Amino acid sequence: MMPISHTDILTEDDVYCSCLAKTLCHVPVPVTVGFYAPFGCRLHMMLDKITALMQQEAAQRETEELERVQWRPRPVRGWAFPKLLWYLVFLQPIITEVHLRRKNVKFLFIRFSAWQYAGTDKLWAGLVTTLCEGIRHQYGALPFSVYSVLGTKAATTPGFHQREWQCRHRVCLALLALLAVLSLGVGLLYLSVGARSLSHRASNSSLLRVFGGAATTLSGSGLLMAVYSVGKHLFVSQRKKIERLVSREKFGSQLGFMCEVKKEVELLTDFLCFLEIYQRRRLRVVLEVTGLDTCYPERVVGVLNAINTLLSDSHAPFIFILVVDPSILAACLESAGSMKGTADNGYLFLNRTVTLPFSVPIMGRRTKLQFLQDAVQSRDDLLYREITRKLRPPGGAGARGCEGAHLLEVQTQGRGEREQSRIDAEAARRIREALFCLHDERDCLYEYVPDNVVSMRRIVNTVPITVRLLQQQQGDFGGPSPRQAVAWVVLANQWPCRLSWALQCLEDRQQAGGAPEARSRLWDVFSDHSRELHTMTKPLQNVLDLDGDPELFERFLGADFPFTVAEAQSLLRCTVNLDHSIRRRMGLIRAVSALKPPSPPKSPARDTPHAANGANHAPRVAQAGHPAGHTPVHASEAHQPRDWAQGGKPRPMA
Repeated sequence: MMPISHTDILTEDDVYCSCLAKTLCHVPVPVTVGFYAPFGCRLHMMLDKITALMQQEAAQRETEELERVQWRPRPVRGWAFPKLLWYLVFLQPIITEVHLRRKNVKFLFIRFSAWQYAGTDKLWAGLVTTLCEGIRHQYGALPFSVYSVLGTKAATTPGFHQREWQCRHRVCLALLALLAVLSLGVGLLYLSVGARSLSHRASNSSLLRVFGGAATTLSGSGLLMAVYSVGKHLFVSQRKKIERLVSREKFGSQLGFMCEVKKEVELLTDFLCFLEIYQRRRLRVVLEVTGLDTCYPERVVGVLNAINTLLSDSHAPFIFILVVDPSILAACLESAGSMKGTADNGYLFLNRTVTLPFSVPIMGRRTKLQFLQDAVQSRDDLLYREITRKLRPPGGAGARGCEGAHLLEVQTQGRGEREQSRIDAEAARRIREALFCLHDERDCLYEYVPDNVVSMRRIVNTVPITVRLLQQQQGDFGGPSPRQAVAWVVLANQWPCRLSWALQCLEDRQQAGGAPEARSRLWDVFSDHSRELHTMTKPLQNVLDLDGDPELFERFLGADFPFTVAEAQSLLRCTVNLDHSIRRRMGLIRAVSALKPPSPPKSPARDTPHAANGANHAPRVAQAGHPAGHTPVHASEAHQPRDWAQGGKPRPMA
């Protein structure tokens, strides 16, 4: 791979990922990285960039290490595989200062998606088994099985030593002894058969046969036991072993359960240390944990405990990247029953686990423009296919059998083909113009697009529908411009509650006969009724949470895109990304608040006896009986008097 260059840094996200990747290449292990950001496709893209940059940095350091030293890293596959098995059985690694000073590193990336194990009670066991299976898949099942049976832990020697391997004399002597005994037994059996054929005494041949059989059986059983143990570890992986332990409910509640799992993890750590010395490079296992903030609180606690207690050994070469939303994770920790009294503050407990916090900054200008351009580019491909399909000569074999062409003919039935083609061509041109406004850095529209890839794609996919609806309704190509159309789509996507409130207030004023002028601004309509919206924050709390920054909403409608009442009414008929149930809910709430009965009259027993009482009460009764003296109310109650709201029968209108 080529080294990282400045030309590869295109956006702000590339800068963030590059800095984090370089840091993770030098940070001491074990380390737990808190990759804090709301959930979205952007996080997975950044993880992919970090993975690629770390591999690129590792390749660069590998090249520099080869220039500095003479030896090359040992391979573990192909013709070098028997050599690896020989080292596993007969040699013991030694951690030397030369090894500790090595700069070349290899990263093993393992991604753990927590939602795949969300249904199990032991989510942390899925984390451990995923780690074991990832390493087993990387190096094969046989080397780890041989190490589990015959391998030994790496030794440390004081001082400066260049010798990294020492012979395991006990294993060599034991193997020689078994082979010697096996050879002796086979020789005795052979002599017993020869003595029998030479007509020696039967007692001598039987004695040789007994000793030969015993020696052969003992030595052969020892070798078969070793082969059997290796085969057992080969077919029964750590994953199956841990799953069996988890399935035993009685054993799972005991203290020895966690101890057994920890032994398996320590064995895995020792195996990685052996491979480090054998390959002459440092090994780092990068475990990316995603989807943890979508699980139940108790299972989230189990995963964090697994990271803290089982995997955070002082010599473990692990790098954990927790891709989570910290607000959700803190709430899970605080609501977990097992953490009561321990994690009353979820943020403090999270800080004890995470040793390298990395809060993903807000999306920068270049990053946002790049994402918008990518989304628009995919849309352009669809438009290109549609245009080329329209340019095909009619009557072809493909056209006759195309179901889409038949549906298009049904939809456009009753209109002239030339007129419809002209409208479609103009709509395609306007769609391109509207989408270009999204990622045009000279325009301010991209500033109002959210830092969410899903929302960006939602906006890009909605713009063509809105523009086509405008063209179908306005065949003369008049009305709102493409820039206004895409701005309206962004407005409905970012502030659905406030926009719905302004439209509902506008509709109510039109029904009451006091509609504003067509040239009036939509922002003025919202400002006139903003206090009333403030009184409804409790019933509309969930809907208000959908809105973005209110200051940006004011700048959007008040300065950058001052939509008029006429433009809003024209665009409303083409709005497909605004949930109209929000507006209906607001209309019902306004109607109910307008139908509130007047306050009941005070009891005569409690009133102070003076003549003003009757005078004060009379207008109230008259006011209730004569709606014409009211200030204008909602149109929904204009056709019946207010007594209907009090449960009585409706009286005829005066």
